[in-house]
Amino acid sequence: MTKQTAERYALVAAGTVIIALTAGGFWLSYAHLAEVAGQHGLKSSPIRQWAWPATLDAFIVAGELLMLRAGLRRVTDGWAIALTATGAVGSIALNVAGVSGTGNASTVPLLDYVVAAVPPTAALLAFGVLMRQIHQLVDLPAARQDLTPVEVPEPLVIASVQPIEPPAGPAQPANPSAAVSVQSPEPPSEVSESKPRGGRPPGAPIEELVEIGRAALAERGTLTRSLLRKAVKAKELTIGSQRQTEVMEILRPEIEAAVTGPNDD
Repeated sequence: MTKQTAERYALVAAGTVIIALTAGGFWLSYAHLAEVAGQHGLKSSPIRQWAWPATLDAFIVAGELLMLRAGLRRVTDGWAIALTATGAVGSIALNVAGVSGTGNASTVPLLDYVVAAVPPTAALLAFGVLMRQIHQLVDLPAARQDLTPVEVPEPLVIASVQPIEPPAGPAQPANPSAAVSVQSPEPPSEVSESKPRGGRPPGAPIEELVEIGRAALAERGTLTRSLLRKAVKAKELTIGSQRQTEVMEILRPEIEAAVTGPNDD
């Protein structure tokens, strides 16, 4: 079993438990609030009695969904936080207060208050964890897509080599006994390497490029080909497409660990 498969199974199992815990906590809290409403003025109307708890629990659901939306947009929604806090505090307080009602609170065992407070608290925490998992599932593909290497062709530098025209006829030396020195033309490849390339910054060995990429990864928390190229350029060096691919492949385990590691629950 690979690491990705194990993580997928663990996430599915955790999601199932979280959904069951959220549903169970909300149902217990909702049912108890309905009983409290029936004991205090709504007993004659069962429909109103069971609809009344929604005036509190719906705030929690709406607030958590708005907080999820704000998290995906990388902003803070004060209204969403206020809605969630209002619904959660109100639900917990009324569940606890409904234990004694208008009677003598000193005669009620302490454990009765704990039993009443656990379901709304568990529902709130479980629903928050569920929204966090949804946020991670939505945000992770975008981060992985940014890590996909994109091949960018490197501009070619073509050296201009003028052909050597053959002589019109055999050269007749003025002095037959004089030695004639004929130099062969320089190979095109050597001419291309020896000529300056328009002031382009020098390249760097793969080890130095890997260290530059690792430093950019530590600073940004992720690394893409674009970020790697900018980091190398900031060092007044150059990097080609093939070298970019080599560096990204060497650093890929560290990149994936930096992206997925902090989000593991």
